[in-house]
Amino acid sequence: MFNQNHIIMNYKQLLRGIFAAALLLQFFSVSAQNADQKWSLGLHGAIIEPKTSLGDQFFKFTINSTTFGQGLSLNRYLNKSFDLGLFGLTGKMSQELGAYNYSDLVFTMDLRLRYKLYNGYILNDEACIGPYLTAGVGAAHATVDATGASEGRLKEGINQLDLYAGAGIRFRVNEYVSIDWQTGVHMPSDNTWDANTNGDKDQFLEHSLGLILNLGEGKDSDGDGVSDRHDKCPNTPAGVKVNEDDGCPLDRDKDGVADYQDECPDVAGVPALKGCPDKDNDGVADKDDRCPDAPGLMNLGGCPDADADGVADLDDKCPETKAGYKVDATGCPMDSDGDGVVNEEDDCPSIKGLAFLKGCPDGDGDGIADKDDKCPAVAGIKANNGCPEIPKEIVTQITKIASKIFFETGSDKLKSGSKTQLDDLADILSKYPEAKLSVEGHTDNTGNPEKNVQLSQKRCESVKNYLVSKGIDANRLSATGYGDTKPIADNKTADGRAKNRRVELKTQY
Repeated sequence: MFNQNHIIMNYKQLLRGIFAAALLLQFFSVSAQNADQKWSLGLHGAIIEPKTSLGDQFFKFTINSTTFGQGLSLNRYLNKSFDLGLFGLTGKMSQELGAYNYSDLVFTMDLRLRYKLYNGYILNDEACIGPYLTAGVGAAHATVDATGASEGRLKEGINQLDLYAGAGIRFRVNEYVSIDWQTGVHMPSDNTWDANTNGDKDQFLEHSLGLILNLGEGKDSDGDGVSDRHDKCPNTPAGVKVNEDDGCPLDRDKDGVADYQDECPDVAGVPALKGCPDKDNDGVADKDDRCPDAPGLMNLGGCPDADADGVADLDDKCPETKAGYKVDATGCPMDSDGDGVVNEEDDCPSIKGLAFLKGCPDGDGDGIADKDDKCPAVAGIKANNGCPEIPKEIVTQITKIASKIFFETGSDKLKSGSKTQLDDLADILSKYPEAKLSVEGHTDNTGNPEKNVQLSQKRCESVKNYLVSKGIDANRLSATGYGDTKPIADNKTADGRAKNRRVELKTQY
């Protein structure tokens, strides 16, 4: 029936046809990037080798037993390790063994479970070569036509259980196309395929070469053209260009910042600065850094500020300003009154003054700042806090006046002679307008002490009021009665008591 050359020629033609179809499909789908195709459809050509009780062995490919078949397969992806498929095969199985000859028309339909070695643990699922193991169970139907010595054992229409076990290799062309080579053994439950019930169980090998078409489109959530299964960045914004291999946004400078977020897409930078470089590591991108070669401050455009006055050294005309000094736009200390003394060193920062007086004015030119001068309108001396010195003779005169001030007995009424003395005192005070006068009244210990205090106070008030009546500012005068609390002589004698009854006048600034 067959010769070996015929078998080889037919087999080669089958291979050429399958490979040609694969190349053609690759040409039309090479740019496709779909994944996760759950279903695949296969067209298979097969070589069938029987092994029956009449003899012959597997992998002999003899001219008396090797025949051809064809098949279809439908495969469903389960997970990365397993597929489940339905495989249908039809063909002719025959043997010419001298007196025993038979010819079977065979049809099998098997449900096959495939264990993939390209599951990511051993090989990647996109590897060009993907080996696998498979096993299945199904049904077989055969129509047996025996001649010669086998005619008496003719049995037509055999239906039986079919067990299958095998291994194969998937050759990946692209995401849509692959070529499948599979070799496996069919183990029917019936032993009459050769019309002979004696001997070993009838079996046959199926050597199949198939063209597999992957069906469906992979899910692409972000619409970037890369399926979710391959997309390492599945939430890329719409319109962003991505890498074809992993679906992540393009990053031309490889700095970890995608081009669409990178303000410096052609120069490697740092993520914190939106992909821009920072040569001086001051946290200010070089493109925004006024001083890109020197570490500086963000609020100063990346420039340093050696004196920490808030003005970049680049703009600072006074780069060594003391810490804490307020400065103007040029970095120089503030001088609000323009007297040449900076505010922090100016005791009078709002009034133009003199440098040697720490920026304070000296209206009377006595070398004492007005703020410290108790007599700012009259030149004085430091010992008198800026007031003019009262001559000793004037002080002596005032003391004499005090000793000539007398009152009516037991009264605060001034005697007429005392008023003349107070007139002279008013004249003296007028010549020294900044001087102040303290009037102090004292009594002896005769009488009630409380009344003595009251009397001395009234007498002092009488002196003060008289001087006010002569034009002396009341604010320059103070009156204090001490009663008998500050004696200067012995109250046991009349002379002593007389000395204790007195008025004291004290000048001060």
